[in-house]
Amino acid sequence: MKQPLEIVTELGLGAVNPGASTGAGWWSSASAASTLESVNPATGDMIARVTPATAADFERVVGDAQRSFARWRLVPAPKRGEVIRLIGQALREKKAALGSLVSMEVGKIKAEGDGEVQEMIDMADFAVGQSRMLYGQTMHSERPRHRMYEQWHPLGPIGVITAFNFPVAVWAWNAFIAAIAGDPTIWKPSPKAPLCAIAVQRICNHVMEQQGLSGIFSLFITDRTDLAETMVRDGRLPLISFTGSVPVGRQVARVVGERLGRTLLELSGNNAVIVDETADLDLAIRAIVFGAVGTAGQRCTTTRRLFVQETRYGELVSRLVSAYRQVQIGDPLKPGMLMGPLIDQAAVQTYRESLEEIQKEGGEILCGGHVLPGPGYFVEPTIVRAQNRWPVVQRETFAPILYLMTYKTLDDAIAMQNDVPQGLSSALFTNHIRHSEQFLSAVGSDCGIANINIGTSGAEIGGAFGGEKTTGGGREAGSDAWKSYMRRQTNTINWSGELPLAQGIQFGS
Repeated sequence: MKQPLEIVTELGLGAVNPGASTGAGWWSSASAASTLESVNPATGDMIARVTPATAADFERVVGDAQRSFARWRLVPAPKRGEVIRLIGQALREKKAALGSLVSMEVGKIKAEGDGEVQEMIDMADFAVGQSRMLYGQTMHSERPRHRMYEQWHPLGPIGVITAFNFPVAVWAWNAFIAAIAGDPTIWKPSPKAPLCAIAVQRICNHVMEQQGLSGIFSLFITDRTDLAETMVRDGRLPLISFTGSVPVGRQVARVVGERLGRTLLELSGNNAVIVDETADLDLAIRAIVFGAVGTAGQRCTTTRRLFVQETRYGELVSRLVSAYRQVQIGDPLKPGMLMGPLIDQAAVQTYRESLEEIQKEGGEILCGGHVLPGPGYFVEPTIVRAQNRWPVVQRETFAPILYLMTYKTLDDAIAMQNDVPQGLSSALFTNHIRHSEQFLSAVGSDCGIANINIGTSGAEIGGAFGGEKTTGGGREAGSDAWKSYMRRQTNTINWSGELPLAQGIQFGS
């Protein structure tokens, strides 16, 4: 197993790193009164210090992105795709080291850290293909000898604000599609994961420098709320993509809405798995454990609520508790670990407070429930017998706590699943075709993602990712999510020599 210094060195990261870059070798040289500390949540030890960006850095980053946009939008989309292909290849070469850095800085087990980098690589491959498929449509005009069609044009520099739990993949969802659409990206990562962002920026810088480019991918690291709001308010950024909490998402939506900009919001999830009486429990148990325990419960798609039909309750609980007791918890870089730490001490405190609240409501802890002693921010994955209406169950708790409930009919289960403010991901385990069709129908799940016999977590990049209600309504990654990064233009060409008006209007002689 590589040591932290080996990983940092392999990725070209120094002990002190600047927090802003626009590519082609430019990094901020500004000094700051304080630095950001990158902390290993498995040990509580500092990995490195990062010099945050300044207001002047932000101005330079935006200015460079604007100048880059003026050139980049004229590059044919397939040529833009070729740059993304090269970045995807560079990521393949650094996959092991970057995956280890993800594990070290945010606490994901090594398999998940590598998987997140693979998601970036997959997204690059997807974007390369999409660069040749930015399709418009043709329409028949009601006027003789007229042709109508629509086309899509680059939107402009976009701002991407990401959370700690997916420190690199979510950026790739946005940045790679934006790039083939003709848009530069300015990235403000979580201040809890600055090294992951700097490593990715260095990879991009290397490719951009080889291609004689700059400003396509830019980095802006800060923990200052006022600078983050400056970015959100900036009218030079027509689109802000934000991943984070509902309260901050509401603020982003309000600020960007005031300037009539666009937002992509990927906010909280309160995801449920329903297990009916026909379900294959071998499949269901594996999916529930990964969905609830993966990333220590710190995914927006984490399985947080479990509804099981009354007739299957006893068997499911017995098997699920047995599976939880076999989960290996520890240093995420060590082989065999299935769960790493929470991100920091504040997350541990939220875990404690949530369990105290659920017990006051009358919840019964069936498994887990303890903070583990020793260094790092480790807790036990926990199963709690609960009620859907309780306030603690109604909100997203970013921790490995699974709320277990029973139901009589599928109608009851769907109603409970939908009876929360969030609407991201959902799943039904069943071998009953009518149940699966009902769950996927207009009277079924109200989530942006609805699965049959597969869990709530681990979405593929080929489909559009996002949710409804307070999850924000955004869609990123696959399908036609590329349209969010472009502007639509409708064109009408008159080749008749006459000037007929639409709707048969007569205007003068």
